[in-house]
Amino acid sequence: MKRSVVAGAAIAGLVLLLLPSNSHRGGGGAEQSSDQPSERTLTAAQELAAKQSLVSGDVERTDGLCRNQCRLDLRQTLAAIRTSGDPATAVRQLRSERAHMAHVMYLRSGETPNAGVVAGELSPEAQAAAAPYIAEARQKAAAAQAYESPKLDVRGDALFVLAEPAEGGNEALIAVVRQDILRQVHAHQMKNLRVVPYPPDNNWTIESVDSDTLRDVKVEHPEENEGTSHYHKNEVVVKFRTAPTDAELRQMQADTGASSVRKLGYTYVFRSGTMEAKQLMAYFQTKNVEYAEPHFLYMTNSLGSGSGRAAAGSSPSPAADKASGPNDVLYAKYQWNLPIIDTLSGWDVGKGSSEVTVAVIDTGVDLAHPDLQGHLASGLNVIHEDADPIDDVGHGTHVAGVISALVNNGEGVAGMTWYNPVMPVKVLDETGAGNTYAVSQGIIWAADHGAKVINLSLGNYAEASFLHDAIKYAYDKDVVIVAASGNDNTDEPGYPAAYPEVLAVAAIDANQRKAAFSNYGDYIDVAAPGVSIASTYMHKQYAALSGTSMASPHAAALAALIRSVNPQLKNTEVMDIMKQTAIDLGPAGKDDYFGYGQIDVAKALEWAKNGTTASSARSADKPADAAPTWWRRLVGGAVE
Repeated sequence: MKRSVVAGAAIAGLVLLLLPSNSHRGGGGAEQSSDQPSERTLTAAQELAAKQSLVSGDVERTDGLCRNQCRLDLRQTLAAIRTSGDPATAVRQLRSERAHMAHVMYLRSGETPNAGVVAGELSPEAQAAAAPYIAEARQKAAAAQAYESPKLDVRGDALFVLAEPAEGGNEALIAVVRQDILRQVHAHQMKNLRVVPYPPDNNWTIESVDSDTLRDVKVEHPEENEGTSHYHKNEVVVKFRTAPTDAELRQMQADTGASSVRKLGYTYVFRSGTMEAKQLMAYFQTKNVEYAEPHFLYMTNSLGSGSGRAAAGSSPSPAADKASGPNDVLYAKYQWNLPIIDTLSGWDVGKGSSEVTVAVIDTGVDLAHPDLQGHLASGLNVIHEDADPIDDVGHGTHVAGVISALVNNGEGVAGMTWYNPVMPVKVLDETGAGNTYAVSQGIIWAADHGAKVINLSLGNYAEASFLHDAIKYAYDKDVVIVAASGNDNTDEPGYPAAYPEVLAVAAIDANQRKAAFSNYGDYIDVAAPGVSIASTYMHKQYAALSGTSMASPHAAALAALIRSVNPQLKNTEVMDIMKQTAIDLGPAGKDDYFGYGQIDVAKALEWAKNGTTASSARSADKPADAAPTWWRRLVGGAVE
């Protein structure tokens, strides 16, 4: 499958200005508004270049986040030394808590260069590369001046040297910082934005199919990701109309050569050592089933548990000043996303509640991240059942920080909510991928364990009835379900976002334009910031990531704030408020690119506080629920 996209006049503007062309839009086909740039068709190579430029921008911004936060860490360590008088202990603690600070030196004026406290060793190559910059840092520190080196490349590893003098200039810390995070962010974003073929890993025994025809395809180029879904080659998901007896189940297991049978609710997953998915589907078609479908694979779209939050209405620190914003060190320079959706004015209405938990169904969360402490509810690891839901990718930690990073604590970033706990549910493995069973299990578990909002920054292009059943289960328990639309710049409906029970979120940039990568179509409900979003990252660090994965938690956080302000609202009413208060962007009214428009935190919370809703019934803006197209082909005998 190929697609056309269009953008502003200059290729340099593609990162922020991409819009889909009229020839490749789904649904209403509304005309582009007159204030949008003139369109022109892009080749696949040009679109790929735009995404690569965006990845580079995320890496560059992450470098800035790292440098700013590291400087704050050095200042805090100097303050701890002044209090304790024990530089050796303070430096060792810094190294233990910030592993990326590979080499830290404490110097006191008047001492010889080798007389200070030193912690951490560098490789000979790194030592040689850093030596001249360490010498410059010493000179600056001796003059009570801060210092920061350019980025150093040592056999593919990024380093930089930082010096921070204490107040008064008598002491200083010098650190050599290892920036593995830059390589991690680059690799993550190449997957998240589908710059590499989807999925790029060989960890799964899978087949790729066109989601419309179920014909096998081989994805060799990024532009072919659109409309492509993946499933386990030797597995099938089955829901029977009548539960089979133990004897019937044993017979079916023998007939199919199933090495394992897993059960979740009323649904079974059969894994065969002798039959492939299509053979298994054909076999179960004769067994009085509601559906027998492939076991689809889901990927990201870009936790031991902590204690609950403070009670609603209290503050972890003095209230943020609306003019300057919260005092989080990375906020003013990097967090364009909160002001654009009027978050600070929204905080005048409500900052959240510890009673409204947001489940992040994702890769887990960095449970030790200092900017999330006290903000994590008990979670679940579906991938490794006996382990805590610890993030080994970074994606889930980033999503969690958008929702609930500590606000006004003087470091890191600010989340959208002050008090709402995040429930980490790990359903995606170390490659950022997970199957239908894992995602469905996570959704059901979260709904059963008190989540009021669920965020799903993941997706695929196949309608999976198994997953839809889990979505409907949570929806029927009055959970607000929010999902990312996807990052392939296509109108091919992505799931779970396109299910009618789900609030589908597209991504915008800092100019309130459709993000280059953002999927679109008549199922889009709202838009939210999704380009170079600064948030928490694994290993107690911070990163800037782009994707509808980053847009979705903005909407999920708003849903949590709404439910905190007015706990009596039903999930349908919460979603209705978010739609009806959105700032209209693009073509007038609801459109394929922004849905009802950009979320507006202040207006939505005012509506919620006043009990204003446009309708308490389920929104009729999405197409009516129907049997999946692949299922209709299956029962009609059309599967090849």
